[in-house]
Amino acid sequence: MMVLFDEIRTRLASLETQEVSIHDDSAAHAGHAGNRGGGHIDLLIVSECFSGKRSVDRHRMVYALLADLIPQHIHALSLKALAPDEF
Repeated sequence: MMVLFDEIRTRLASLETQEVSIHDDSAAHAGHAGNRGGGHIDLLIVSECFSGKRSVDRHRMVYALLADLIPQHIHALSLKALAPDEF
């Protein structure tokens, strides 16, 4: 999982993140229907580039960077994308 976390951090670097917290929550979802091996990831990102943007636009920015990791490596992504003043 650490290799996946490193890959996520590398991809998110273009957002000039101030904070990135990644948590593997896969164990809580073991054996659930539809999961073909990807992990359940909780992701918190803080970046100035999110300032003034709607939540949906923030999520689109992140998903664009991680899209090819879904669903093989990331089955489910719980995402919190915040501007620094919201953190």
